[in-house]
Amino acid sequence: MYKEPAIPFRGTKEQEQELTAFIAAHKDEEGVLLPSLQKAQEIYGYLPIEVQTMIAKGLDKPLSEVYGVATFYSQFSLNPKGEHRISVCLGTACYVKGADKIMEGLEARLGIKCGECTPDGKFSLDSARCIGACGLAPVMLVDDDVYGRLTVDELDGILAKYRG
Repeated sequence: MYKEPAIPFRGTKEQEQELTAFIAAHKDEEGVLLPSLQKAQEIYGYLPIEVQTMIAKGLDKPLSEVYGVATFYSQFSLNPKGEHRISVCLGTACYVKGADKIMEGLEARLGIKCGECTPDGKFSLDSARCIGACGLAPVMLVDDDVYGRLTVDELDGILAKYRG
Protein backbone atom coordinates (compact mmCIF):
# COMPACT_ATOMS: atom_id res chain seq x y z
CA MET A 1 0.00 0.00 0.00
CA TYR A 2 1.34 3.43 -0.95
CA LYS A 3 2.19 5.72 1.95
CA GLU A 4 2.78 9.43 1.38
CA PRO A 5 6.43 10.15 2.29
CA ALA A 6 7.28 12.50 5.14
CA ILE A 7 9.55 14.44 2.79
CA PRO A 8 7.96 15.65 -0.45
CA PHE A 9 9.68 14.86 -3.75
CA ARG A 10 12.11 17.62 -4.71
CA GLY A 11 13.50 16.53 -8.05
CA THR A 12 15.06 19.15 -10.30
CA LYS A 13 14.67 19.73 -14.03
CA GLU A 14 18.35 18.80 -14.45
CA GLN A 15 17.79 15.45 -12.74
CA GLU A 16 14.74 14.77 -14.89
CA GLN A 17 16.67 15.66 -18.04
CA GLU A 18 19.53 13.33 -17.07
CA LEU A 19 17.13 10.42 -16.46
CA THR A 20 15.13 11.15 -19.62
CA ALA A 21 18.32 11.25 -21.70
CA PHE A 22 19.47 7.91 -20.26
CA ILE A 23 16.12 6.28 -20.98
CA ALA A 24 16.02 7.69 -24.52
CA ALA A 25 19.55 6.40 -25.23
CA HIS A 26 18.78 2.88 -23.97
CA LYS A 27 15.03 2.48 -24.51
CA ASP A 28 15.35 -0.14 -27.26
CA GLU A 29 17.86 -2.32 -25.40
CA GLU A 30 16.78 -5.64 -23.93
CA GLY A 31 16.35 -5.56 -20.14
CA VAL A 32 16.63 -1.78 -19.84
CA LEU A 33 14.29 -1.50 -16.85
CA LEU A 34 16.83 -2.57 -14.23
CA PRO A 35 19.61 -0.26 -15.50
CA SER A 36 17.06 2.58 -15.70
CA LEU A 37 16.11 2.07 -12.06
CA GLN A 38 19.78 1.94 -11.09
CA LYS A 39 20.47 5.17 -12.98
CA ALA A 40 17.43 6.84 -11.43
CA GLN A 41 18.54 5.89 -7.93
CA GLU A 42 22.04 7.17 -8.73
CA ILE A 43 20.52 10.50 -9.81
CA TYR A 44 17.86 10.95 -7.12
CA GLY A 45 19.18 8.80 -4.27
CA TYR A 46 15.91 6.85 -4.09
CA LEU A 47 12.93 5.89 -6.26
CA PRO A 48 9.82 7.85 -5.31
CA ILE A 49 6.58 7.25 -7.21
CA GLU A 50 7.25 10.34 -9.35
CA VAL A 51 10.51 8.83 -10.62
CA GLN A 52 8.95 5.40 -11.15
CA THR A 53 6.24 7.11 -13.22
CA MET A 54 8.89 8.84 -15.38
CA ILE A 55 10.56 5.49 -16.01
CA ALA A 56 7.26 3.77 -16.80
CA LYS A 57 6.29 6.46 -19.31
CA GLY A 58 9.77 6.64 -20.82
CA LEU A 59 9.96 2.89 -21.33
CA ASP A 60 6.27 2.52 -22.21
CA LYS A 61 5.80 -0.01 -19.40
CA PRO A 62 3.06 -0.29 -16.80
CA LEU A 63 3.85 1.48 -13.53
CA SER A 64 3.04 -1.79 -11.76
CA GLU A 65 5.94 -3.49 -13.55
CA VAL A 66 8.37 -0.72 -12.60
CA TYR A 67 7.15 -0.80 -8.99
CA GLY A 68 7.38 -4.60 -8.92
CA VAL A 69 11.04 -4.56 -9.96
CA ALA A 70 11.88 -1.63 -7.65
CA THR A 71 10.40 -3.44 -4.65
CA PHE A 72 11.82 -6.86 -5.52
CA TYR A 73 15.50 -5.87 -5.35
CA SER A 74 16.91 -4.78 -1.99
CA GLN A 75 19.37 -2.41 -3.69
CA PHE A 76 16.52 0.02 -4.34
CA SER A 77 14.94 2.37 -1.83
CA LEU A 78 11.51 3.94 -2.25
CA ASN A 79 12.18 6.33 0.62
CA PRO A 80 14.64 9.21 0.79
CA LYS A 81 17.74 8.83 2.91
CA GLY A 82 18.65 11.34 5.57
CA GLU A 83 21.71 13.49 5.89
CA HIS A 84 22.77 10.99 8.55
CA ARG A 85 22.03 7.34 7.91
CA ILE A 86 21.48 5.18 10.97
CA SER A 87 21.64 1.42 10.63
CA VAL A 88 20.93 -0.90 13.55
CA CYS A 89 22.30 -4.42 13.32
CA LEU A 90 19.53 -6.94 13.91
CA GLY A 91 21.69 -10.01 13.34
CA THR A 92 21.49 -12.83 15.86
CA ALA A 93 24.26 -11.68 18.21
CA CYS A 94 22.99 -8.09 18.29
CA TYR A 95 19.37 -9.11 18.61
CA VAL A 96 20.10 -11.39 21.55
CA LYS A 97 21.94 -8.50 23.23
CA GLY A 98 19.00 -6.09 22.84
CA ALA A 99 19.19 -4.56 19.37
CA ASP A 100 15.38 -4.61 19.19
CA LYS A 101 15.33 -2.21 22.16
CA ILE A 102 17.88 0.03 20.43
CA MET A 103 15.67 0.13 17.33
CA GLU A 104 12.57 0.89 19.39
CA GLY A 105 14.45 3.64 21.24
CA LEU A 106 15.59 5.24 17.99
CA GLU A 107 12.11 5.04 16.48
CA ALA A 108 10.68 6.78 19.55
CA ARG A 109 13.36 9.48 19.63
CA LEU A 110 13.28 10.18 15.89
CA GLY A 111 9.52 9.81 15.46
CA ILE A 112 9.92 7.45 12.50
CA LYS A 113 9.86 3.72 11.81
CA CYS A 114 12.63 1.59 10.35
CA GLY A 115 12.96 2.38 6.64
CA GLU A 116 11.83 5.99 7.01
CA CYS A 117 13.43 9.43 7.05
CA THR A 118 12.72 12.24 9.52
CA PRO A 119 10.60 15.06 8.08
CA ASP A 120 13.55 17.47 8.33
CA GLY A 121 15.72 15.10 6.28
CA LYS A 122 18.32 14.89 9.04
CA PHE A 123 18.12 11.14 9.82
CA SER A 124 17.06 7.95 8.11
CA LEU A 125 16.72 4.70 10.03
CA ASP A 126 17.35 1.22 8.64
CA SER A 127 18.26 -2.23 9.84
CA ALA A 128 21.13 -4.49 8.83
CA ARG A 129 21.36 -8.26 9.14
CA CYS A 130 25.00 -8.24 10.21
CA ILE A 131 27.74 -5.65 10.09
CA GLY A 132 30.52 -7.96 11.25
CA ALA A 133 31.04 -6.54 14.73
CA CYS A 134 29.33 -9.29 16.73
CA GLY A 135 31.75 -8.92 19.64
CA LEU A 136 30.44 -5.37 20.16
CA ALA A 137 26.75 -6.34 20.15
CA PRO A 138 24.40 -4.56 20.03
CA VAL A 139 25.83 -2.35 17.30
CA MET A 140 24.61 0.55 15.20
CA LEU A 141 26.19 2.68 12.51
CA VAL A 142 25.64 6.39 12.06
CA ASP A 143 27.11 7.15 8.66
CA ASP A 144 30.54 5.45 8.99
CA ASP A 145 30.75 5.68 12.79
CA VAL A 146 30.34 2.40 14.70
CA TYR A 147 28.69 2.38 18.13
CA GLY A 148 28.95 -0.86 20.07
CA ARG A 149 27.81 -2.35 23.35
CA LEU A 150 24.96 0.12 23.15
CA THR A 151 22.30 0.83 25.69
CA VAL A 152 19.10 2.79 25.08
CA ASP A 153 20.34 5.41 27.57
CA GLU A 154 23.23 6.32 25.23
CA LEU A 155 21.01 7.14 22.24
CA ASP A 156 20.22 10.75 23.15
CA GLY A 157 23.89 11.64 23.45
CA ILE A 158 24.78 9.94 20.19
CA LEU A 159 21.95 11.63 18.28
CA ALA A 160 22.94 15.01 19.74
CA LYS A 161 26.36 14.73 18.04
CA TYR A 162 24.66 14.64 14.64
CA ARG A 163 21.92 17.16 15.25
CA GLY A 164 24.51 19.93 15.14
